[in-house]
Amino acid sequence: MTGLTLHVRTLHANVYLLHSPAGRLLVDAGSPLHAPLFARLLHAFRPDALLVTHAHLDHLGGAFLAARLGLPVLAHPLEIPRLTGREADLSYPAGRPGVARALFGAAPKVPAGAVSAVQEGDRVLGWEVLHLPGHTAGQIGLWRDGHLIAGDAVLAGPDGAHLPKPKYNADHAQALATLKRVAGLDTRVVWPGHGGPLTPAQVQARAVRDDPQAPS
Repeated sequence: MTGLTLHVRTLHANVYLLHSPAGRLLVDAGSPLHAPLFARLLHAFRPDALLVTHAHLDHLGGAFLAARLGLPVLAHPLEIPRLTGREADLSYPAGRPGVARALFGAAPKVPAGAVSAVQEGDRVLGWEVLHLPGHTAGQIGLWRDGHLIAGDAVLAGPDGAHLPKPKYNADHAQALATLKRVAGLDTRVVWPGHGGPLTPAQVQARAVRDDPQAPS
């Protein structure tokens, strides 16, 4: 990645710090419990914008702080209602909508005027936006020079790549299709929403393993 540096901070979910001649971009904002750490990160890194891959609490927790600083907050149109509090995400914890509603209600929201919509094919500070639905309807990732920041389209664990459990995906069949798409990209490294970087071979192996149409 000529002229670009990438660093990762873990604030429950991964937060990516991308710096290139085009500018400084933060990807995701950690959980609400990590908001003080995210505030320090904002002041140290001084990004030009924040992109939220999807509006789950562990990825949007500090986004309101970026908005308070006047930074553009970028998200897919389908994620903006939850990011701004017009809708509640009831998928975490799975099967406990009352708890999920309470947690989402307590999290600080991003003012609607601070959020800008980005979609598949848009470019953000040198990165191309990809739509990676399934975990949520509007999840997005970023692509550049063989590097994919994938949100929770794929996760990393001790056994390699895997998907979130079906109960945590808005549409598990769509999540499987997105995993196959990610596996088919000409990547060098996949950077997941949780865990360390993944090789293309790890992602491809998981896509084959999880494909319900693959021969047994």
